[in-house]
Amino acid sequence: MLILLFIGVALAAFVLANRFYSVYLARQVEEDSCRQTPASAINDGRDYVPTKPYVLFAHHFSAIAGAGPIVGPTMAILYGWGPAWLWVVLGGIFIGAVHDYLALFICMREGGKSMAEVARKTLGPTGFTLFILFTIMMLVLVTSSFLSMVSVSLTSLWPLAKLGLAEDQTLLKATVVDGVTMGRIGGIASMSVVIITLLSPALGWLIYKKNISSALSYPLAAFVCIGSIVAGVYFPITLSSNLWTIIISIYVFFAAGIPVWLILQPRDFINVQILYAGIGLMLVALLVAGFTGAHIGMPISNLNEGVKNLGMFWPMMFIMVACGAISGFHSLVAGGTSSKQLANECDARRIGFNAMLLESILAVCVLMVLAIGLGFDDYKAIVFPVLKGVKSNPVLAFSLATGRLMHSSLRIPIDLGTVFGVLLVEGFVITTLDAAVRLNRYLFEELWAIMFDHPPAFLKNYWVNSGISVILMWVLAYTNAFSSLWPIFGAANQLLAALALITITAWLLARGRKFIFALAPAIFMMATTIASLFILMKKYFLAHNYILLFTDFILLGLSVSVIILTATKVRRKAPVES
Repeated sequence: MLILLFIGVALAAFVLANRFYSVYLARQVEEDSCRQTPASAINDGRDYVPTKPYVLFAHHFSAIAGAGPIVGPTMAILYGWGPAWLWVVLGGIFIGAVHDYLALFICMREGGKSMAEVARKTLGPTGFTLFILFTIMMLVLVTSSFLSMVSVSLTSLWPLAKLGLAEDQTLLKATVVDGVTMGRIGGIASMSVVIITLLSPALGWLIYKKNISSALSYPLAAFVCIGSIVAGVYFPITLSSNLWTIIISIYVFFAAGIPVWLILQPRDFINVQILYAGIGLMLVALLVAGFTGAHIGMPISNLNEGVKNLGMFWPMMFIMVACGAISGFHSLVAGGTSSKQLANECDARRIGFNAMLLESILAVCVLMVLAIGLGFDDYKAIVFPVLKGVKSNPVLAFSLATGRLMHSSLRIPIDLGTVFGVLLVEGFVITTLDAAVRLNRYLFEELWAIMFDHPPAFLKNYWVNSGISVILMWVLAYTNAFSSLWPIFGAANQLLAALALITITAWLLARGRKFIFALAPAIFMMATTIASLFILMKKYFLAHNYILLFTDFILLGLSVSVIILTATKVRRKAPVES
């Protein structure tokens, strides 16, 4: 019954937040359903496109979710599932949802501009430059983290015996490693990702050019999902992790320039069907587990183990959860694509606030699935391995927990449940990489405009800026393990969220509106992330990881600059144009 209590309290809190707190925030920013949005005013058919709310929600949610609300809680549960649960619920409502809704709303109000452009208007040219630098670094870290993670998870192996499978089973292709028969879990997901990507343009053409109804688009997307999984069972792709990093890097290099309706939106729409189904199945399985008295195999609190492996509970647990509670990347999605596609101002709250709450629900489910479905020893062996040469694989840990829970609660074969767990993550990692490289291309173009009065022609070239983004991503992923990249990504990500909240505060302050609901989270996140950077600095120095140490120094320098700039602006209360 303990499981039901924690899930029930979380769901009730999210429902109340949507019903009351989001409405309160909407009143503060004077939401107006009759006001024309940039998507309707510009409607250029490429970036500014009035989009059906259910399609835009699917794009926005899958873009902001990615692997973050799965991987983050999987890493942070080392401190115990209780503290992580509390941070996801409270942080998701009072920090994450506030950040996401207001970032989306303000970017829309400013003509579909990015948060960097909003920072230029509220914090001046210096704020704009800081936002650009913060964002570039964060995007390089998120793409390299996800690239490293996906290359490992797409090659995931796990003993057939631990899956409860006989060596003559036929679903998973098998291989023998050190005398142990291992199932190739990642191969099915690999083929699924490839097929979904290849068929996305066809669905995009049907939705946007032929304007098919939702009654037809949803079944088509589901058919592609199921068909891709079936194809993966019969024709799994088995490549090395290094080869996957190269293939994915080449793909996102080209895909980042394709119109959003052709691959980005339809692939998100297909992928999100898997995520919707995953959340639903996890909730049902957890409810069944709760009613049947399932055993919780992980400790509710385990601070000593977390401190030993990751660092002090505060701030490290707060940044390890990452996207499940608050994510600066969400403000980039809001300003980069979603704010340009809102057909109605009220959709900003329905999409921005509720998508973050749904992401927090996913994070809660992940925590409870891990707590029930995976033994603590297996968890540590997979996510925090001590054996030399064994790479951290949080996606595998989550997938195994999902398979075991669905088998015990819903009688779904453990191998199918495990593969489904991998699929929950993989498609969204590719989506995040695509969107992040696209955004970084824009940001490099803006950076050159800051550095040069007349930037050379080659620095304005799409291929040059996309190439820089992809090369930096690949180099960091190739030279660093995922377990090294994730903490500094979490710090950079939440520093960006703090800067976005500071920009939102300045926007509200300049218009004479209440702002404490944005300023208080900004202060907390700035303090948390700066503290984590000092802890990571020592860790990278002792490990002689000078690339990440240098990155840490730059992030600290940018943080101090933001604090000084903000203090100056708040003291002066300088007005800006409406």
